[in-house]
Amino acid sequence: MFAPDSLAVAPRYLEVGGEWVASFAITGYPREVQPGWLQPLLTHPARVDVSLHIEPVDPVTAAQRLKRQLARLESGRRHDSDHGRLADPQVEAATEDAYDLSARVARGEGRLFRLGLYLTVHAADRDQLTDETAALRALAASLLMDAQPTTYRTLQGWITCLPFGLDLIRTRRTLDTSALSTAFPFTSPDLPPPSPASTAAPSGVLYGHNLGSQGLVHWDRFALDNHNSVILGRSGAGKSYLVKLELLRSLYRGVEAYVVDPEDEYARLAATVGGTHVGIGAEGVRLNPFDLPLHTRPDGRRTAPKDTLVRRSLFLHTVLSVLLDTPLTPDERAVLDQAITATYQRAGITADPRTWTRPAPLLGDLTTVLRRSKNRTAVDLAARLRPFTSGAYSGLFAGPTTTRPEGHLVIFSLRDLADELKPAGTLLTLDTIWNQISHPTTRRPRLATVDEAWLLMQSPAGAEYLFRMAKAFRKRWAGLTVATQDTGDLLNSDLGKAIVANAATQILLRQAPQAIEDITRTFDLSQGERHFLLTADRGQGLLAAGTHRVAFEAAASPTEHHLITTDPAELAAYAQQTGENDPLLDADDLVTGPAEADSSDEVDLDSG
Repeated sequence: MFAPDSLAVAPRYLEVGGEWVASFAITGYPREVQPGWLQPLLTHPARVDVSLHIEPVDPVTAAQRLKRQLARLESGRRHDSDHGRLADPQVEAATEDAYDLSARVARGEGRLFRLGLYLTVHAADRDQLTDETAALRALAASLLMDAQPTTYRTLQGWITCLPFGLDLIRTRRTLDTSALSTAFPFTSPDLPPPSPASTAAPSGVLYGHNLGSQGLVHWDRFALDNHNSVILGRSGAGKSYLVKLELLRSLYRGVEAYVVDPEDEYARLAATVGGTHVGIGAEGVRLNPFDLPLHTRPDGRRTAPKDTLVRRSLFLHTVLSVLLDTPLTPDERAVLDQAITATYQRAGITADPRTWTRPAPLLGDLTTVLRRSKNRTAVDLAARLRPFTSGAYSGLFAGPTTTRPEGHLVIFSLRDLADELKPAGTLLTLDTIWNQISHPTTRRPRLATVDEAWLLMQSPAGAEYLFRMAKAFRKRWAGLTVATQDTGDLLNSDLGKAIVANAATQILLRQAPQAIEDITRTFDLSQGERHFLLTADRGQGLLAAGTHRVAFEAAASPTEHHLITTDPAELAAYAQQTGENDPLLDADDLVTGPAEADSSDEVDLDSG
């Protein structure tokens, strides 16, 4: 059923069904090649089939052949020298290459392979085939390759280029491991490839395909100096789609992930992969900012750093500054510092680590201490905090923390949270994530994603906290992903620019004309890159990592697309076809128990 309707064989071409084909074998190769040197063949505008046939050479046989080849080359050189002839530059270069290759094979740094490279060009008629054949041979010549037609073996050449694994032409060239790795079709010339001598398993995440070639964009954040990433794009550019695609493919690698989800877009993904979904702001879900980050070791003992209480008091200053939506004055900081200490003491928690296991106070307890103070600043702070303790926004702080989620994927949804509380909810969620990452029970790569980071960047205290996380994540084998559509809040502040500077991976999607000037200035874009970001389709973007930049388009399988898409039309059509709604996890099904790690500066809370 896959055979063509007809097949006509001619000495230099074939007529297969309704098209004409001609095949070529590569007989000459350049002396030196770079990664991705075959990309021009794959990006040729005509329809061209490129077939690589690779056969390993036994190490013993390789050593013997290299020895005979060196003997022939040296014999020729000495014969020319004895007869007073000038040295042949090609023979000299071949001799040096043979010595170098023989040494690497002897040391086990590489192996030899027999490579057959064949091309088949397709055309609609004979005249077009003549033009395409000339263009293909010219392209091969520009790459310093000699493409010879398979004259009187056109059928064998066509079959050789089919996905049968049959090499009926058997025009081979011996290559070593490093040279063969550069001929891999999916090697992108725009991004630095992994070392061909490395024996480690491939790592990284497939983002999509290169818009300038047919290669794939495969990137490993954990192989860079830091593991942070920043994704900037206008609304509807495919920002969340790309974040979820990277997140899902990172889970394949065993990476633990935490997500701050402002619009509950990750629920379907969490339900499918068995993740944990926490609805911040939902009824009965609370986060107590006064909780001390205690960690349970595998032997059951609870530990904490010696400065835990001091650090928590300082963090409460940040929380209250975000809640009040204004920077604290020096007088307010002094009053709050005394009130926070008094609040912990009323709960029986002092500088003695043995008291840290007692129930933590609540935000309402702090308000009570402030209200009972005779200081006017304290009374004013208590009045400003009243909506968060007994008013409309008190649900999030009305009691102890209800859960401490953990798992391979944890989604913190902020959709049910009031807009006025989302910056504070994002901050408390990041604090929960930091406590998990800073004291893991097992060492493994982790990712923390802050979607719509502009919610936190609007507050100076929140922006400073996010910047500290970006600086500290690298030492914990973790990466921070900051995604936002409001590039102004990120690039118009010093902290925002510092967060971008501390991200080794920077992804720019389609930009609004109003923001392109800031983007161009910050990332030093060329005119071509600027125009591309203004006209890019959904899912297309620019991956920048140092001096390397590549334009790509995110590509997902149908199953992945269904899990990560947020297109209402697609979701409605799927619900109509299956009769099912999007799966959501219940907040009551959370797994509790924080993750911890041992540390030399921690104290044992269960002993005297």
